[in-house]
Amino acid sequence: MERLIHTAVSGAELAQTALRITANNLANVNTVGFKADMEQAKSLQITGEGYRTRFQAQLMPVATDLQAGAVMETGRDLDVAVSDKGFIAVQDANGNEAYTRSGELQVGANGELTVNGFAVMGGAAAIQLPEFGDIDISPDGTLNLLPVGGGVIEQQERIKLVDADNVVMVKGADGLFRAIDGEPLDQAENISVRSGVLEGSNVNAVEEMVNTMNISRQFELNIKMMKTADELAVSGNKLISG
Repeated sequence: MERLIHTAVSGAELAQTALRITANNLANVNTVGFKADMEQAKSLQITGEGYRTRFQAQLMPVATDLQAGAVMETGRDLDVAVSDKGFIAVQDANGNEAYTRSGELQVGANGELTVNGFAVMGGAAAIQLPEFGDIDISPDGTLNLLPVGGGVIEQQERIKLVDADNVVMVKGADGLFRAIDGEPLDQAENISVRSGVLEGSNVNAVEEMVNTMNISRQFELNIKMMKTADELAVSGNKLISG
C-alpha cells in the first residue's frame, strides 16, 4: 500500500500548489499588467518490485500565460500599454535588466522614471529626467518634455522596449520577467506603446473560481485515497498476524 500512499500524497501536493497559484491569480485580478500563472506536472512512474502500476505527480516549474489583458482608458500621460509580445525594460533590485508589461509610470522627486518601484531603462542605464512642465510619450517610447513655463518641446531619452516573440520568458518572485538564458534583450523597433491607457490583468476571475472548486475536490479525493491506503494496510497486517 506504500506506493498507493505515494501516489495520493503527490496528488495532494500538486493540488496545494495549484490552489496557491490560483489564489495568487485571483488576488491580482485588478493588478495592472499582471500575467496569470499556471501549475504544471507530469506523471512519474514509481520504480521498484512488482507490477509497474503506480505513478505520482511530479511538479514542474510554474508557467505563465503571456496573453495580453484588456486595455483601459486612463487619460494619464504617464500611463502606457505595450504592444503585443513587447515588454518595458526595467532595473531589478540587483541592478540587472528585467522586463514588465505594467505601464503605470511614475516620476520620482529626483526625476527617476519608475514602474512599480523599479527604474525604467533607457539605452544602457536607468532614465533620469530633468524638471519639466508637461510630458508626452511617443509610440516608439521617446519621452518628449515641455520645459517649465513653456517653450520648445525637448526629446529626452527613449524607453527601452523589447520584443519577447520567440523568446522563452520566465517570471521571477519579484513579478518581473527575464529571458530563460538570462541574457538582456535588444531594443526592438517593432514594439510600440500607446499613452493614456493601461493594460489590465489577463486573469479570468470566473475561470479561476471554477479552478479553485475543482482543485478542492481533487485534494479531497487524494485525502480519501490516503485513508483507503491506510485501511488496506491495517487489514493486510491483520491477515498476516492472524
